Amino acid sequence: MNTTKRNKNSLKVKRLTESAILIALATVLSVLKLYEMPYGGSLTLASMMPIMIIAYRNSMAWGMSCAFIYGVIQQLLSVSTLSYVTTWQSVVAVILLDYVVAFAVCGLGGAFRKVTKNQTAAMLEGALLCCFLRYVCHLISGCTVWAGLSIPTEAAFLYSLLYNAAYMIPETLITLGAVYYVSTQIDFTKELPVRKKTERESVGGIVMGILGGAVLLAGFIYDVITVFSHMQNESGEFDITALTAMEGDTVKWLIIINVICAVLFAITKVVKARINNNK
Repeated sequence: MNTTKRNKNSLKVKRLTESAILIALATVLSVLKLYEMPYGGSLTLASMMPIMIIAYRNSMAWGMSCAFIYGVIQQLLSVSTLSYVTTWQSVVAVILLDYVVAFAVCGLGGAFRKVTKNQTAAMLEGALLCCFLRYVCHLISGCTVWAGLSIPTEAAFLYSLLYNAAYMIPETLITLGAVYYVSTQIDFTKELPVRKKTERESVGGIVMGILGGAVLLAGFIYDVITVFSHMQNESGEFDITALTAMEGDTVKWLIIINVICAVLFAITKVVKARINNNK
């Protein structure tokens, strides 16, 4: 009986320690920003991935709890943001939508573990769900709380849609790429994560991997150039109201290019898998 109790306590300590390390890693990655938007929002080095790993390796309740803690930390790191809102209702909405809830959704990273047997597929599906729900949180916050502040009240939904997409689309692509690589290298289903036994990759597989990365980079560069070029006024300063100059064709092509990049990236992954399986 004592041995069983000690084993359970040991597992709890391991889970707590592992989760604490991954939350700390996620926090560090969130601080190392590749670029930061002028009115909030940034592109990071897959800072949500460590929280998704916690969620995948543990129960839904544990994953959501750790993700909630991570969201609170993100709020504390960006507490200056609250100075822009005046009413307590707006403060609560910003805390919930832009931080606590927005990052708590990372706790759904393991939502597909029991549904999809393949680890890589399950983690990618979970990562995509988390990124989409976080985008929805920021979208709602932008067209409600921030309307009339950093976002014009008129056409607030469109402004929020485009502004948040400018960093969430590349953030999602980077996260998916990182999750794909890590999930193919490490088996997270074991009590202690172990490196997977992988065969030497073929030349064709390496080429497909490079092409996939090039597609993601091209999509990212196009997003930044397109959106940022329409967020500068005549004096060169950032002004979100300048997005009104973005014509319908520009928005259409922004969507089309990102869809094409996503499809091409998926194709390179499928071809790469086929090449490696047939070698």
